[in-house]
Amino acid sequence: MPDIPEPVAAPISEAAIADDLGTFMPSAALGSEVVNVELDATGYAQVLVVLAEGVVRDSSALVESIAPRGRGTRRTAIQSESQLGLVPELAGLERYFTLPAASQDSALANEGLYSALQGVRKKVRTGTPSERRKMLQDAAAAVETEVPKVRLYPNLNVMLGTVDRSGFLGLQSDLRVQEVQAAPQISLIRPTEVAPAEKRSGLTWGLERISVAALWDAGITGSGVLIGHLDTGVDASHPALAGAVTAFAEFDFLGKPVANARPRDSGAHGTHTAGIIAGRKVGNTWFGVAPAASLASAIVIEGGNIVARILAGMDWAVGLRVRVLNMSLGLRGYTPAFLTLSRLLRGRGVLPVFAVGNEGPGTSRSPGNYAEALSVGACDSGDAVADFSGSQRFARPNDPWVPDLVAPGVAVMSCVPGGRYAMMSGSSMATPHVAGLAALLIQAAPSATPGQIEKAIFDSCTLPIGMHPDRGNRGIPDAVKAFMLLIGSPLPDLSKTAHATPQQGARPVSGGQKSTLRKNSRKHSRKVTSRSLRTKRVPKRTKRS
Repeated sequence: MPDIPEPVAAPISEAAIADDLGTFMPSAALGSEVVNVELDATGYAQVLVVLAEGVVRDSSALVESIAPRGRGTRRTAIQSESQLGLVPELAGLERYFTLPAASQDSALANEGLYSALQGVRKKVRTGTPSERRKMLQDAAAAVETEVPKVRLYPNLNVMLGTVDRSGFLGLQSDLRVQEVQAAPQISLIRPTEVAPAEKRSGLTWGLERISVAALWDAGITGSGVLIGHLDTGVDASHPALAGAVTAFAEFDFLGKPVANARPRDSGAHGTHTAGIIAGRKVGNTWFGVAPAASLASAIVIEGGNIVARILAGMDWAVGLRVRVLNMSLGLRGYTPAFLTLSRLLRGRGVLPVFAVGNEGPGTSRSPGNYAEALSVGACDSGDAVADFSGSQRFARPNDPWVPDLVAPGVAVMSCVPGGRYAMMSGSSMATPHVAGLAALLIQAAPSATPGQIEKAIFDSCTLPIGMHPDRGNRGIPDAVKAFMLLIGSPLPDLSKTAHATPQQGARPVSGGQKSTLRKNSRKHSRKVTSRSLRTKRVPKRTKRS
């Protein structure tokens, strides 16, 4: 892959971000019980260590100096003790970690070595026993099986490693550590239904339902906005994704970056969700919400050390300065392990858009059930919440209900690998609709913070007749209303014809259009400091008897 130019960070005020974060309750160290249970059971536990603010002062400079970029690569996590030893602020922390022979990382490394040797044995059919033994030894030496005791993700301000009880107690007492959590075992939120599909002319029902075409007519297509997409990967060669994937990474079963990785999808889920976010026009078919946005896509799931893979992907995406992070994965139930990370994403100017899960009423998944996440459930074309869509109430004063809203997630058409198309259903399909909508709004208002984009989306929602707020919360978002709420003025109608949709995702914007958009953007920058844009709105609910 050719060198990828550095994206330009949008000008977001640090004070505005601080106001966003001030609306959320600070996370507490709630994972000690889980860690202690694991320690009692096995003698060790994999933990997520959140460093105190300011311990790692300049993450980008740190990673660049220790893990410099090569051609076609990106800065990524520090994954060896030798590299970690070069960080003076963290000197001595490595002593708290261990690597038991029975740990998952050790088992994965041994499995990789075993698989490599099996492959060589099948090829070695000739030669003397000593010659064959020498070939096996050479093959074993060529396999990288080094497993770090601890990994540092400087863009996220966290570490991941395995501890015994003394190491756990040592981390808890170290002033450089904010909290220690049990590492969650996250999995893909799989679609509830998958079926092959043929292309259909026009816009998908999901695009029609959230009214995105009107924004396209005004020249707002997501151009210049980079969206993080952590999934099973992406088939960037699909015609619907031509030019959409501007950055790609693959993280192996140990969470290490695969050198010179080429865009691919280890399944079909990632290509489908990528198409919903930023799919380009194919023939007379549109299904991408932000058809001129760019994707930073990574393979992080499934299999292996899932937490290490996801953290590596998140660290990579934040390092690229994505503005939105789309994830359709989670742990069933509630775990606080990623709570601080979700809050940190906002502090980095990233809006986390996560699926709530597909286990139905009274259920949800973490991190999609955090107040710090924009949590998305699924609805169908009849404005009913899908039976499978998760929903749950939490005992917290801020944003107690999840999901925050619902979006089209039933029988959604998008692309899948091999130039094909498919219909899928799930909150995984609803989530990229909202991530794409956020990208449209960010193009319209580049200086807006995650909280301001989120609030505009929330306040644009309408709860359809018959949709109970316990299931749909705020209801279904509307792109035109969200634009008006964010910018403070009506959407300019600059199209010559009705439904003038963008060819290959980017219709040329005239000088008059650019002038109008700049004027609206300047007007927005004056309005966006309003206190009314900084808090999540919790809808009023009728008291139950």
